[in-house]
Amino acid sequence: MPQPPNTDVAADLQAAWNEAARALREGRGAEAEGHFQAIVAAGQATPAVWVGIALARRGSGDLAGEREALEAALRLDPREMRALIMMADHHAAAGDARAADSYYLAFARLAETGGDPAWQAEAKRARAMIARFAAAYEEQLRHKLAPHALDQPQGRRMRRSLDLLLGKSEIYLQQPRHFYFPELPNIEYADREAFPWLDRVEAATGDIRAELLRVLQEDGAFSPYVEAEPNRPSFNDNGMIGNPDWSAFYLWKAGAPVAENVARCPAAMAALAEAPLCRIPGRTPSILFSLLRPGMHIAPHHGFMNARYICHLPLIVPEGCAMRVGSETRAWTEGRACVFDDSIEHEAWNRNPDQLRVVMIFDVWRPELSPAECDFVSSVLQAVDTYGADATLP
Repeated sequence: MPQPPNTDVAADLQAAWNEAARALREGRGAEAEGHFQAIVAAGQATPAVWVGIALARRGSGDLAGEREALEAALRLDPREMRALIMMADHHAAAGDARAADSYYLAFARLAETGGDPAWQAEAKRARAMIARFAAAYEEQLRHKLAPHALDQPQGRRMRRSLDLLLGKSEIYLQQPRHFYFPELPNIEYADREAFPWLDRVEAATGDIRAELLRVLQEDGAFSPYVEAEPNRPSFNDNGMIGNPDWSAFYLWKAGAPVAENVARCPAAMAALAEAPLCRIPGRTPSILFSLLRPGMHIAPHHGFMNARYICHLPLIVPEGCAMRVGSETRAWTEGRACVFDDSIEHEAWNRNPDQLRVVMIFDVWRPELSPAECDFVSSVLQAVDTYGADATLP
């Protein structure tokens, strides 16, 4: 038969708690700890009791004792908010930045997910301390790593690794929609200097732009870049299909020249004579002028394979235009080509209120692929494209 609770003991413990709280408020730390210890001795310690002991010991300057009490509180409840923020402050005062940062971060995350308005002021302070430690951490790392010349072109990968370590950048991986070729380096923007044949392309910028301007004078020369695919379902969830705000004028399309357009742009074609164009009959190369109207935003997306690079030659670039590939955002510079992996998430925008942005786009093989591998990729995708065209299902 269960025994009724001992109301006298419960009353004594409540009285001890009340006296301890009063003594803390009045600055009588030793007396407060005595009352809290009575509760501990009765086997009724809670995280709040240990926090009270920690506060009493802090007031008397017993920092080691404060930490011991906070550790006891967090053993009982690792999510005890007051104990977490006090432990963070304790380590900050002791000069242990890494330990303090970990407790401030844990407190801030719990405050944000818990939604208790009582902790929001402290959460704001915790976030400020996290930012302060992050800045100091970065400054120290950069100082110690100064001999590695991170600001020089050869330090690009080292610089990026440091940004990832510091949480200033995110990891974006190749995620092609259709075909993935293994073990190719995960590079967002490739090093422009690794493609000397681009010198000829860039040198022809003026002549190519002149050809573009003549095309722009003709109504209807450009057509929407995204078109519905025949005999395929299409829901147009992103509103891009048939949208003229992102338009194209093709010199080559789906691996074949558009003869009348090629004839209109001889300078563009001559400039690409040395480019290792990605040749997959029925698919690539694509060579085109890509037009973004004012206010147009191409939402984040991935290209169809990672075995190629996409090249841009910027021809008309007003203020407010840029492209993000993975974690890196760059504004285009007219006449300065860029090379990127479109199998990594990317997006682009033209935020200029009244001017077009136009770049010439073409695709080239990844230089890491051997001729045999290029031929294999081409053969695979051609085989894919023939399925259903000349075969009957069993």
